[in-house]
Amino acid sequence: MVERSYGGHSMVAPLRRVLVKRPDEHFAVDDPVPWHYGGRPDLQSALEEHGAFVALLRQQGVEVFFHDEPQHGRADAIFVHDPALVTDAGAVILRPGKRLREGEEVAITRRLESLGVPVAYALQGEARADGGDLVWLDEEALAVGLGFRTNAEGLRQLGEALGPLGVKVIPVELPYHQGPDACLHLMSLISPVDYRTAVVYLPFLSVPFWRELRARGYRLVEVPPEEWETLGPNVLALAPGRCVMLEGNPVTRRRLEAAGCEVFTFRGQEICLKAEGGPTCLTLPILRA
Repeated sequence: MVERSYGGHSMVAPLRRVLVKRPDEHFAVDDPVPWHYGGRPDLQSALEEHGAFVALLRQQGVEVFFHDEPQHGRADAIFVHDPALVTDAGAVILRPGKRLREGEEVAITRRLESLGVPVAYALQGEARADGGDLVWLDEEALAVGLGFRTNAEGLRQLGEALGPLGVKVIPVELPYHQGPDACLHLMSLISPVDYRTAVVYLPFLSVPFWRELRARGYRLVEVPPEEWETLGPNVLALAPGRCVMLEGNPVTRRRLEAAGCEVFTFRGQEICLKAEGGPTCLTLPILRA
């Protein structure tokens, strides 16, 4: 039997292989305003934070690969989760909803192919979709957030790509929040941490999606309002009931631990809080198995 090197229709199955991108001079933008960053990232501190995050992943048995191709003028390229979705059939190459990120998908295609991950499908035309809007509820259901980063044509083409794999796409309407310049993904609101447990920010969760989760038997771990701005809902599952989150969210951490989760934390002042992206955003899972 040949051992799989990519795939896994899950947010929580054991993370075996992952792609990350180190912060570089293109991330440490002089003008943070167009990127909707909370300030200019300090590159040296960002590298230290990212290095510690990678070390944590490796300590937990994850094989880490780097996406080192320069992305000139693309500060958000550090968030490798968004340009692609790796499935059992190969990579579905997405198209960024943020115009400043256009072209990231080309570079990440090259890197995935170099790692032996074939392209199964690539979004075309007017389709837009970010990986941050895609949440596996189980191996046969993918929730797709519809907002400023993912549109209806993106949803349709994702259905076309995943239908032959037996996967149903479930549309989830997202709120306006701070408007088109800010980053609000579906994964800004929910992170599965076990097969039927998810950490959520309820005030922004649509009622139909809440009902969908309840119908599927999900236990919801609530993030308090004071930990919304510090990315409390953005949690990366390393395995069922084992996860990593940003430090500085003590209430959410205690609630996760009370739900039976083992929780690891890391500092992400530069790579996360300033740039609107958490641990899930920093990683593109290549294999969960």
